[in-house]
Amino acid sequence: MEFFLTEVCNTEWNEHQDRGRPWKDAIAEAIERHPEHEANIRAYFDRWEEMIPGAIEETVVILEHLRKLNVRLLALTNWSDETFHIAQARFPFLEWFEGIVVSGRERLMKPDPAIFKLIIERYRLSPASTAFVDDSILNVEAAAREGMIAIHFQGADDFRAKLRDLGILLPR
Repeated sequence: MEFFLTEVCNTEWNEHQDRGRPWKDAIAEAIERHPEHEANIRAYFDRWEEMIPGAIEETVVILEHLRKLNVRLLALTNWSDETFHIAQARFPFLEWFEGIVVSGRERLMKPDPAIFKLIIERYRLSPASTAFVDDSILNVEAAAREGMIAIHFQGADDFRAKLRDLGILLPR
């Protein structure tokens, strides 16, 4: 499994789909490089839903509180357009977002400054009053360079404290 995820269907390979490469092309390319792993390569896509971990429930609770406070909710995700519908079907809270910018649709991926500029323009955001939250420090740093309030997600309690620092008080 370690070899497969580091050499066959690795992060770099998967990120091409997050940038919009069609899965059929990705699968063909991987099979050409590693024909002995064809069944697992095909399973990587066919069984995609099984690889998605569950929601971080404590964070969903925070999101629900923000929603009840009428905080404007938008999402910016690095995800293949061809598989994002799986997440939407599995996680009803994704319906709470006014809009979701999916990298695979836009053919842009965080931390590229262009994807931040796109969401700012599309949703007429004021970066100085827009909080961007992400677990990747590279993405957080990129958002900060675009003038956003950048929050490095390091767990629900830490996130709650950072929101409190911004003046957003949430019930426990």
